[in-house]
Amino acid sequence: MNYNNLSGSSGDLQMTAVARLFHQRNHTLDHPQTGSPILAVLSMTLGIISNIIALFILANAYAQQRRRSKATFLLFASSLVLTDFFGHIIPGAMVLRLYLSGGVSPEAAAATSSSGSTDPMCQFLGGSMVFFGLCPLFLGCAMAAERCLGVTQPLLHASLVTTARTKLSLSGIWLAALCVALLPCFQLGSYTYQHPNSWCFIKVLANDTREADLAFVALFSGLGLASLGVALVCNTISGLTLVLARLRRRPSSGSLSHSHRSVAKSHDIEMVVQLLGIMVTSCICWSPLLIFGLMSVMRSYRGTMDEEDRSTYEELNLTGVRLASWNQILDPWVYILLRRAVLRKIYLITKRQAHMNGSVLRRWEGNSFQSSEKNDVKRI
Repeated sequence: MNYNNLSGSSGDLQMTAVARLFHQRNHTLDHPQTGSPILAVLSMTLGIISNIIALFILANAYAQQRRRSKATFLLFASSLVLTDFFGHIIPGAMVLRLYLSGGVSPEAAAATSSSGSTDPMCQFLGGSMVFFGLCPLFLGCAMAAERCLGVTQPLLHASLVTTARTKLSLSGIWLAALCVALLPCFQLGSYTYQHPNSWCFIKVLANDTREADLAFVALFSGLGLASLGVALVCNTISGLTLVLARLRRRPSSGSLSHSHRSVAKSHDIEMVVQLLGIMVTSCICWSPLLIFGLMSVMRSYRGTMDEEDRSTYEELNLTGVRLASWNQILDPWVYILLRRAVLRKIYLITKRQAHMNGSVLRRWEGNSFQSSEKNDVKRI
C-alpha cells in the first residue's frame, strides 16, 4: 500500500481501515480462543474437588490422631490445603470473569499503567495472586522446618512445638504474606494488567517501570526461592536422618516399646515423604515464575531489554503463572496418594507381583530342567 499517493480523505479512510485491522488483531490476541474458558472452568473444578477430598482426609486423620507431632503436621497440612482451596477459587473466579467479559482492551490497560491510576479489580487480583502464591511456599517451608526439628531433636520439638504455637505460627505466616501483598498500597510496587490483559500481577515489564516495582518483584521472587531452598535443606536433613536411623537399627524382641518406636518411625517416614512430594511439586510449579521474575528484574535494571525481549518475557511470565496455578491442584494429591495406607497397598501389590513373577520364573526353570533331564535319559 502506497501511502504517499493517498489524498486527505482517502488517507483517512485507509488509516481507519488499518486501525480497524489493528484493533481486530488485538481483539483476537486479548480474547482467548473458545476453549480457554472451558479449560479454566475444568481447571477450577478439578482444583476444588481435589482440595475438598484432601481436606476431608486430613480432617478425619486429625480427629483420629493422638500423637502431638503428627497432629501438628496435619494442622499445617490442613492449613496449606485450605489456603490452596481459596487461592484457587478467588483469583480463578476473577480471571474467569475477565475471560468471559472479553478482558480489558490494550488501550485501557496501557492508560491505567501509564497514568498510575488504581483499578480496584486489578489491585485485588494482583494482591490475591501474590498472597496465595507466597502462603503455600511459606507453609511448605515451615512444615519442613518443623519436621526437621521433630526428627533430629525430638525432645526439643516436644518442649517447643505446641498446638497454640502452631496456630500462632500459621497466623504469622498468613500475616507476613498479606503484608507483602499490600506493599503496593504504600507505593512500594504496583500491580498492572499482564499479557493478554486477562490477569493482573506485579508491574515489571512496562516502559515506565520504577525501581520500587523492580524491588517488589525481587522481593517476591527472593522470598519464594528462599522458602524453596530452606525446605530443600530441611527435608534433605530429615530424610538422611531417618535413613541412617533405619540402617543403624538392630533387630530386637517384639516388646511394646519397640512396637511404639516402629509406629513413630513409620509416621515420621510418611510425613517426610509427603513433604518431599510438596517440595518437588512446588519446585516444578513455582521455580519458572520466580526465576523469570528475577531475570526480568536484572534485564530491566541494566536497561538491556528491548521490545523483542519484553515480548519473550511476557510469554514466559504467562507460562510461569499457568504452571504455578497447577501447584494448587497437585498439592492435595500429595496427601491423597502419599498416605501410609496407599503406600502400603502399593508396596503389597508390587511385592505380590514380584513374588508371582519369581514363582513363574522358578517354575519355568524347574520344568525346563526336568524336561532336559528326561531328554538326556532318553538319548542315553
